[in-house]
Amino acid sequence: MAIYCIGDLQGCDDAYVRLLETVDFSPSRDTLYLLGDLVNRGPSSASVLRRCMQGGDSVRALLGNHDLHLLAAAHGARHPSRRDTLSSVLDADDREAMLDWVRHQPLARNLDWGGTPLLMVHAGVLPSWSLTDTLAYADEVQRILRSPELPQFLAQMYGNLPDRWDTRLEGVDRLRVIVNTLTRLRFCTPEGRMDFDSAESAETPPAGLVPWFEAPGRKTADVVVAFGHWSTLGLLNRPNLLGLDTGCVWGGCLSAMRLGARPEERELWNVRCDQAQKPG
Repeated sequence: MAIYCIGDLQGCDDAYVRLLETVDFSPSRDTLYLLGDLVNRGPSSASVLRRCMQGGDSVRALLGNHDLHLLAAAHGARHPSRRDTLSSVLDADDREAMLDWVRHQPLARNLDWGGTPLLMVHAGVLPSWSLTDTLAYADEVQRILRSPELPQFLAQMYGNLPDRWDTRLEGVDRLRVIVNTLTRLRFCTPEGRMDFDSAESAETPPAGLVPWFEAPGRKTADVVVAFGHWSTLGLLNRPNLLGLDTGCVWGGCLSAMRLGARPEERELWNVRCDQAQKPG
C-alpha cells in the first residue's frame, strides 16, 4: 500500500494519467491526496473530476481557489474570466454530478504519518492557528458548501477583507478569512495580516511580509504541512513542509510525494507537462 500527495492538477488530465502510470498507482491498494486546484487553466477539467470521482475512496481531494471558482461560476456568483477553462464542466451532461462531488470535498485534511500529524491544505495556515483550529475552521466552511446556503455564500465569498483573523469574527467575514487563508494565502506580516497582491518567490518577499510558513511563532510548526498553490515557489521539501505546486499548467511538472512509514521516509515522483497557459 502506498500513499501519495499530489500538487495542483489544474485540469491537466494527461499529466495526471502519466503520473499515475509512473508510480504504478492501484486504486485497490494505494491512496492519493490531492492538494486542491483540481480544475481550471488546463484543457481537461471535466476529465480530471471524472477520474477523481471514479477513484472512490482511493482519491481524497481538498479544495483550492480554482475549485471554489468553479462552484461560483456554476451558481452565477462569478463570471468566468478570459483565462478560465471551465466549460468542459459547466456545459457537460454530468455537470451536476461533478459539481456535487466538488462541493463535498473539504478545505483541509489531516493524516497520522508515523506518529506525526500531516496537515494538508491548498494554500496556507495563519500563524495563530493550531492544527485543531485549522481543521475546525475548515469544517465551518465545508458545512456551508454542503448546505442549501451555498449560492448565497458564493455570492459573498470574494474579497480581501478582513485580512486578519479574529476569533470574534462572525458570518461571511469569518468564512471569508477562513477561505482566503486556506485557498489563497502566500505572504503575510509576521503578525498574520494577509497579503493577496504578491505571488513572487518566497526568496524575495515584499517589504514587511514573510512567507506564511516562516511567520515567527507559527502554531503548526510542530506538524508537517503539505500544500500547493504557489507555482513560483516550486518544490519545497523540508522536514515539516511539503510544497508540491511545481507549475504543471505552466509547462513545469506535476509532482507526487510518496509517503513512507515516517516523515523522513519520502520519495518524489514527477512528470513533465505540456504548457497550457503562459504566465502573466
